[in-house]
Amino acid sequence: MAVSLSAASHLLCSSTRVSLSPAVASSSSPVVALSSSSSPHSLSSLRSVASSSLFPHSSFVLQKKHPINGTSTRMVSPKCAASDAAQLRSAKEEIKVLLRTKFCHPILVRLGWHDAGTYNKNIEEWPQRGGANGSLRFEAELKHAANAGLLNALKLIQPIKDKYPNISYADLFQLASATAVEEAGGPEIPMKYGRVDVVAPEQCPEEGRLPDAGPPSPADHLRDVFYRMGLDDKEIVALSGAHTLGRARPDRSGWGKPETKYTKTGPGEAGGQSWTVKWLKFDNSYFKDIKEKRDEDLLVLPTDAALFEDPSFKNYAEKYAEDPAAFFKDYAEAHAKLSNLGAKFDPPEGIIIDNAPEKFVAAKYSTGKKELSDSMKKKIRAEYEAIGGSPDKPLPTNYFLNIIIAIGVLVLLSTLFGGNNNSDFSGF
Repeated sequence: MAVSLSAASHLLCSSTRVSLSPAVASSSSPVVALSSSSSPHSLSSLRSVASSSLFPHSSFVLQKKHPINGTSTRMVSPKCAASDAAQLRSAKEEIKVLLRTKFCHPILVRLGWHDAGTYNKNIEEWPQRGGANGSLRFEAELKHAANAGLLNALKLIQPIKDKYPNISYADLFQLASATAVEEAGGPEIPMKYGRVDVVAPEQCPEEGRLPDAGPPSPADHLRDVFYRMGLDDKEIVALSGAHTLGRARPDRSGWGKPETKYTKTGPGEAGGQSWTVKWLKFDNSYFKDIKEKRDEDLLVLPTDAALFEDPSFKNYAEKYAEDPAAFFKDYAEAHAKLSNLGAKFDPPEGIIIDNAPEKFVAAKYSTGKKELSDSMKKKIRAEYEAIGGSPDKPLPTNYFLNIIIAIGVLVLLSTLFGGNNNSDFSGF
């Protein structure tokens, strides 16, 4: 939670109490746009332009040279009202590649959380209620102190947005966040997509809806912020576990050490202070390390410490420190809930892109007590399904074929026994 909803002040990011860089310090200053001469897959394609939003109206205006006279024509990509399922699936694979090359898991988690975390359950109207609506791409919201550093996250995923224009920013932010958790070894998040984007900076929420890292009463502050979103104590503690990822940097957030033995080298940019030893691995180390207080090189913010000081929070924190499976289950549910806050879906029921295969039950394939390997399960499943079966239904019955086989068997038996009888009575 720290400075924000996610692993605040993560890799390549910062948090509250930060001096904004010139690029985001002024509400009238330009932010970024796509350069006509650059590849959409290069970070160098982002340059300053005069614009009131980071990426105006969920679409880009591209300058393309006319093939004959060299004049420029304006090509406007279509505004996304929702998202295309096929493009979402492809974008997820691109995000996986990005994570494996840039090690940007923490900042992508933070990006999704901060877009969703402005939700106010007491406001019914969309988009005034805030939440996961893509508003974070606009400078008006990007310059909020709690969002300092998230320009880096936008630069990282913008090439993916360019390649898949039929994905809303709101969906892309949440897709990146959930994928980052999963790729870091965390639980699979039961996500749905189809979030509609806001279209103007005037639709951004006011500043002050995201949590701080060091408020006077940390537990009360966490409840004030997360209760406003409709989340409870269990969900607050479970979501805090995302601090298992990332680092804080004093030059950006005012928290943490410039460097520790765990952050001297990469992956990614060196420096900062992490909450856990393996700060790119999603597990329950965050809870175990806070409970044991065994290492001064690991960061514990006031909002982190509150999880083991407040009686209600402590019940869950103690449980998660001892039971990683319980943590993964509760975290996945809380993350999915957070990612949907305030969103308007088109279609209303949302879009599911992860079609998980049916659960394999080894007993349905073998009477042996030993569990089969994954490779053997896949092989058996493929062979079984190739002839029309599946683990949960019998093979289809071909009645015509069965009748033919039965007739054939009767004819064969008749021939055999009939021939023998003729032989037996040949002397009469």
